[in-house]
Amino acid sequence: MKKNIKYITIDGRGEHESFKDCITKAIKDLGSEEGIHIIKDFEPSPMYKMMEEKGFDKYINKVSDTEYHVYFTPKDSIEKIKMGEFLDLDDKKIEKIMKIKLNYLRGSISLETAKSQMKESFDKVTAQEFAICEQYLQQYGITDEELAERMDEILEIFDGILVSNKIELPLGHPVRTYLDEVEAIRAVLEEMRKLKDKKFIKNQWDELYEKLSEIKIHFSRKQNQLYPALEEKGFDKPSKVMWTLENNIKDIIRRAKDFLEKNQDKEFINLQDDVIEMVEDMMVKEVEILYPTSIDLLSNEDFVKMRIGDDEIGYCLIPAPIPFGIEEDKTDKIFLNNELLKDLANVLHKHGVLENTGRGEVLDVSQGKLTLEQINLIFKHLQVDLSYVDENEIVKFYSDTKHRVFPRSAGVIGRKVQNCHPRESVHTVEEIIEAFRSGEQDMAEFWLEVGGKFIYIIYNAVRDEKGKFRGVLEMMQDVTRIRSLEGSQRLLTWENKKNNDDGPVEENKDELNPYGITKDTVIGELIKKYPFIKEYMFNLSPKYSKLKNPVIFRTMSSIATIEMISEKGGFEVHELIRIITEEINNSL
Repeated sequence: MKKNIKYITIDGRGEHESFKDCITKAIKDLGSEEGIHIIKDFEPSPMYKMMEEKGFDKYINKVSDTEYHVYFTPKDSIEKIKMGEFLDLDDKKIEKIMKIKLNYLRGSISLETAKSQMKESFDKVTAQEFAICEQYLQQYGITDEELAERMDEILEIFDGILVSNKIELPLGHPVRTYLDEVEAIRAVLEEMRKLKDKKFIKNQWDELYEKLSEIKIHFSRKQNQLYPALEEKGFDKPSKVMWTLENNIKDIIRRAKDFLEKNQDKEFINLQDDVIEMVEDMMVKEVEILYPTSIDLLSNEDFVKMRIGDDEIGYCLIPAPIPFGIEEDKTDKIFLNNELLKDLANVLHKHGVLENTGRGEVLDVSQGKLTLEQINLIFKHLQVDLSYVDENEIVKFYSDTKHRVFPRSAGVIGRKVQNCHPRESVHTVEEIIEAFRSGEQDMAEFWLEVGGKFIYIIYNAVRDEKGKFRGVLEMMQDVTRIRSLEGSQRLLTWENKKNNDDGPVEENKDELNPYGITKDTVIGELIKKYPFIKEYMFNLSPKYSKLKNPVIFRTMSSIATIEMISEKGGFEVHELIRIITEEINNSL
């Protein structure tokens, strides 16, 4: 109990239902030099953890067995958090910034007063200082929901003094790639600004929104790659706050596209200022706060690892960047890169170019005997996406299928499952886990329509032989075609064949493919004949980006066949041949 603190007294003796509401309101209305004095007829132990999480210390005075006085006082200083271990910052400055922010968020001072106090106290506040203060706010009961809703107000407090270091990074660095995407997104916004005041022409807007819709790839890479790396350093506010703002942007883009498709021109144009403002606001947050903080928090090794996973998700409005983490003057030593060695070895093993060693050990599974290679092949070829979260709520596995419904990358492995979902759906995730853990439920199912596809999702509780909860298995499948099936199909048919009176006949491959391209065609030989096809193929899939490295290309072009390349890029062989043939036709 502190003498210089004014305590708001709440007598909760005999109260039960309304008591918690009184506490919540008191905390919300609390001034900067005020505390809360609770009187109860029993020790209010359940309150202690809640009040500690909201940033209060406590002093307990037991008057008798039926009368307890507990004084909750705002903490004097912030407790060091994990994120602070990776940043060299002035703790006293952070505490002063925090005091001004908290006084404003708790309603003790106005926005103008907060801005004035911040400018009088500091000439500048760095992105890193701003970011760590956001992380500290949770110690004082400021929720992620409130942060998301009031982020623009918080930024306003720092108007004119928030500074970011100019980021200069080499091509291929993940943050440089994000910055290049920001530049491309801003170019689309500039076209939108010019177009909205001109005569409405639907085709022009269709083209711009086709580009703008790629922002979902930009967000997805952040959510699956950058945010997990930051979480490991104790910085989880991007996952919990920015993800919500990103979803809001995707929602407003969907609304605008819906107006456009339904020819509701007036409603569409009226929405454009909001779309542009929301997207630009996010780009500002990324460039001025997120990326500078990421550079300081993460190591070069973190970014090298991140770059490898980026290709799995793809890129927004820009070509796939060059590899990162290999010095240009040491390119000939590319095979020292473990990821490349792994990819190359897998391809060569599969096609018998190298002897398959170390992968043939037979393992006893519940119903049979399989090698590790066979197990991985089964997962890879399932027509359903699988993810497994263990009993500690950590993501441990997902199946790497060609047809994956939603993008995933290796960055998700080892991550808390709550951080793999937007804040709005976290309560549903936690409800499922708790229902499974307690044994109340064993299954939960969902279905949704996304981009013209019907997606079916089912969650199953995983239990061992003794019934102990061991985690959650998620199964996801695009069932659009399945839902359209009718009647019965009892005869064997193939998609690449057609029937006539004489039975199944193969399509005339020579008519469709006059260039003699087959699954066994070596890619290097094809490019020798048709050099223009090289750049086209590099951009067919993000997974081909490594081929842009000349050493990798020289090595692989003399070995890789159309069949091998199609598997790597996630194409069916006949589909890749068709695509290449069409490009040759169009270019000759």
